[in-house]
Amino acid sequence: MPICAILNAVRTAMREHGVAAVVVPSADPHSSEYLPARWKTRERLSGFTGSAGTLVVTHETAFLATDSRYFEQAERELAGSGIDLFKLARPGVPEHYDRLAATLARGDVVAVAGDVLSLAQQAALEQRFGPAGIVLRTDLDLAGCVWTDRPPLPDSPVREHRPEFAGDRGERLARVRRAIAQAGATHHLVSSLDDIAWIASLRGTDVPYNPVFVAHLLLSPERATLFVGADKIGTDKIGAELAARLAADGIDLAGYAEAGAALAALPAGARLLVDPQRTVKALADAVPAGVALVRAPNPSQRFKAAKTDAELAHVRGTMRKDGAALVRFLIWLEETVGTRRLTELDVAAKLEELRGAQPDYAGASFATIAGYQANGALPHYRATGDHHAALAPEGLLLVDSGGQYEGGTTDVTRTIALGETTAQQRLDYTLVLKGMIALSRAWFPAGTTGQQLDALARAPLWAHGLNYGHGTGHGVGFFLNVHEGPQAIRPPLAGETAEPLAPGMIVSNEPGLYRPGRHGIRIENLIVATPAAHGEFGQFLRFETLTLCPIDGRPIVADALDAAERGWLNAYHATVRERLSPLLDDHEREWLARRCAPL
Repeated sequence: MPICAILNAVRTAMREHGVAAVVVPSADPHSSEYLPARWKTRERLSGFTGSAGTLVVTHETAFLATDSRYFEQAERELAGSGIDLFKLARPGVPEHYDRLAATLARGDVVAVAGDVLSLAQQAALEQRFGPAGIVLRTDLDLAGCVWTDRPPLPDSPVREHRPEFAGDRGERLARVRRAIAQAGATHHLVSSLDDIAWIASLRGTDVPYNPVFVAHLLLSPERATLFVGADKIGTDKIGAELAARLAADGIDLAGYAEAGAALAALPAGARLLVDPQRTVKALADAVPAGVALVRAPNPSQRFKAAKTDAELAHVRGTMRKDGAALVRFLIWLEETVGTRRLTELDVAAKLEELRGAQPDYAGASFATIAGYQANGALPHYRATGDHHAALAPEGLLLVDSGGQYEGGTTDVTRTIALGETTAQQRLDYTLVLKGMIALSRAWFPAGTTGQQLDALARAPLWAHGLNYGHGTGHGVGFFLNVHEGPQAIRPPLAGETAEPLAPGMIVSNEPGLYRPGRHGIRIENLIVATPAAHGEFGQFLRFETLTLCPIDGRPIVADALDAAERGWLNAYHATVRERLSPLLDDHEREWLARRCAPL
């Protein structure tokens, strides 16, 4: 059905129910970043395929709100749809709701499906709409009703995270239960899929790029219930053995749709811990009046963010495998560009091929961003069959990619000189590198947040009147989501309480610079917070760089680096060479030696 016909059907349903506006977020019942096909409602209704955006439909107009990462893509995909693009100034700042409130009259009704609206989002909407007398309804899924060919729930099987990599399930359950009690609760509902996968030491393939599965988890003082699709655990011998191990650890199985009924059956006097950011309104509505809601972040968010020594050992091994694949990719790129037609699509395909040859590889951790020249200026660019560029032996290619391995999750960006570069490109590249090195070398007191450290990566750019519009770093999971909270390195958001960095927390370090229509530059490593020193002024932390991949030295303006920056880069390259060389053949080692030669 064409987009215009879908919008007409939505407006017909709005008139039938007395609704003035419908809000369709990019969301599912689990607060997922990447959505299973069943919940790609906003995409189906608008035609916009970006991962972040909100569709708003009124009787007269429709607009899609998204941030600068997706402006060009949205303009292209919304063309002719009857949907306007609303350009958000910053990610995570929903000024589009203020615009909607200004267009509606007192008493008007706005509908948002309660099964994809978190409690935190509900509160934010009511705060905006309440003073204007606008009514929020969450019991209507008008957009979903007109999507008649909606896909079913994903049915891929669930499996255990391999024991040699996974932690102890019983220990994790006990740790979460202690936190539940400390929060003053008796029960805990977990709907975020990465938390469920971590607690239960299970993995799946229901969500693109994230090795998780669709489920809810309800913990009581003695047992836990995993609400998961029928047959996802399996009824064969392997499935029966997994179910028995789960039961032995205190996890019972129930159907996915039974979560609401289980909440409704909670005993009077129970106190249910729910994370407002990760619990949807529809499930909260199922909780009986005699049960108190204790609103606090999921304890497992912080637990899984701080990797254990055993997990970090696996991550370091994974970085060697990923680094070997990246070296082979860089050699292939250098030897192929200019000899035959090569496109951004070929870059993504080759990376997948080379990573796929590594042991314990389970798939990409996100869609590869391969942006040549002007396309590199789009931070979340993705080449498609209809929209991609051919490479030439000149200028810059930005490649941001990552892999999911049983022993960890990787995310790395390199900007590569394919031939001659301009003076502007070289200066920009060097300033971005200086920012990346500054954050890599940071020491900071315990209790420091990513908001405080963000400026370190920006300072070299700021000194030249330059900046970038995205955060500097996001948390990364352990064979889980490539974007993981609660830690992050970014400028402060209104109302946000930043999470202090703690030992074992992995974050990305990815400053950038983007000149629209010309070029984009980003250099990214994964780093982990580790203890540095303890003395008169308390505990200090530092970062250990985990990623093992040479940084292209050809676009560097060497005189712009000071001695400390040169020292860091040379030491990093010495480590890359030492750790990757045993995995490479003679030709690959010779190439790596040249690329890792001291500056």
